[in-house]
Amino acid sequence: MPRTLSMCATPAACATLAACAMLAALQFVTANCAFAQSSNFAVKLNQIQVIGSHNSYHQGIAPNEAKLWQAKYAESFKGLDYSHPLLAKQLDAGVRQIELDIFADTKGGRYAHPSGPVTAAAAGLSADPEFDPKGVMNKPGFKVMHVQDVDYRSTCQPFTACLTEVRQWSRSHPGHVPIFILVETKQGSGKTLKLTEPEPFTAATFDALDAEIRTVFSANEMITPDDVRGSYETLEQAALAGNWPTLETARGKVIFLMDQHSVGPVYLACHPALRGRVLFTNASPGDPDAAFIERNDGPAAEIEELVRKGYLVRTRTDADTKEARVNDTARRDSMLISGAQLLSTDYPSGEPAKWPGGFIVTFPERLDARCNPVNKPVGCDSGSVATPRQSR
Repeated sequence: MPRTLSMCATPAACATLAACAMLAALQFVTANCAFAQSSNFAVKLNQIQVIGSHNSYHQGIAPNEAKLWQAKYAESFKGLDYSHPLLAKQLDAGVRQIELDIFADTKGGRYAHPSGPVTAAAAGLSADPEFDPKGVMNKPGFKVMHVQDVDYRSTCQPFTACLTEVRQWSRSHPGHVPIFILVETKQGSGKTLKLTEPEPFTAATFDALDAEIRTVFSANEMITPDDVRGSYETLEQAALAGNWPTLETARGKVIFLMDQHSVGPVYLACHPALRGRVLFTNASPGDPDAAFIERNDGPAAEIEELVRKGYLVRTRTDADTKEARVNDTARRDSMLISGAQLLSTDYPSGEPAKWPGGFIVTFPERLDARCNPVNKPVGCDSGSVATPRQSR
C-alpha cells in the first residue's frame, strides 16, 4: 500500500513527504505552463483571428459635396456614409487588417482635379476644404481613394505615405500581432457617371506596385508568398500542408493581400505560384497560388471548410451600413464563429456606428487577436495570442 501523510512513522518523515508533495505539485503546474507556452509558440499565422477595417483610409465625402450626392443618389449615398480615423489610431485600437484602394498614376496628375468640387459649385454649394493642399496628387505613384471624382478623400496620400504610417506604428510597437494589408486595385469607370478614366493595371504596373511596397518595408518586415511556399512546388500545397509561419515568427511584420480575384492572372504573369511577388492573390481552391481566399458574403459553413483545409480567409461582418443602421448582428455573429481569419468591418473597436444600438465588431476584452474558433491548436490561449499589453 502506498504511503500517505497520515501513515508517516515520524514527524520528520511527514515533513519530508509533504515537501515532496509540494514539489510534485509545483512540477505539475510548471509542466502545464510550459505546455501552454509551447502550444502558443506553435500557433500558426492561419490559426488566429483578427478584426480589420473596410476601406481603412476612407475620410468620407466632404460636407457640401455630400449634400449634393445625397440629394441626387440617396440610396447609393447610404453605403458611403462612414469614415475612419488615421491608420495609426485604428492600429492603436486593435485593428490588425487594413484595406487600401489604389489607383495607378504612373505620370502623376491624373486624379489631381476631381470633378466633385466643380459639380458642387455649379449647384450653388459652398466650396469644401481643399483636399490636396500639398499637391501630392500631381506626383507619380499609386493614389489611395474609393471612387475617383466622387469619393476621393483619404486620411493618407499617396499609397507609400499610408504604408509609411503603418511601418512607423509597427516599429514603435515591437511584438505586435502581424498586420494584414489588403490592397484593391481600382480600374474602370462607373456606368452612371462620367468619371476620370483610371489607368489599367498591367504586369508592369504590378511590378511597380511591388517596388513601391519594397521602398517602405524591407524583406524581413514582410511575410511573402515565398516565405509560405518554402520547398513546396506550389503555394497551395504549402498552405494545405500547414506551412504557414508561426505567430511568434510573424510578430511585428506585415502581410500584403490582393482584394480582387480578377486581376490575379495579370499579377501572376512570369511569377508562377507567386514566386518573387509581394502580395498573396485572392485565388480559388485548386489554383497553384491559392493560399488566401475571400468569402465576403460567406456562407459561414463554406468558410469553416476552407479554414479547416488550411486556407487564409477574409470575410465581412457588415456592408454598406445596412446592418449598422438597424443594429442587425446576425451576420456579424455568424462570421465571428466561421473561422475566417480576417473579419472586415466599417465599425471596428473604438468606432461604433452612429445609429441607435451602436453596432460594433470586437472580441471579448477588446483583444486585438484571438485563437481561431475553428482550427486553433490544443492549449491555445487568446490572452497570449494577442499583442502584449505593454506593446499596445
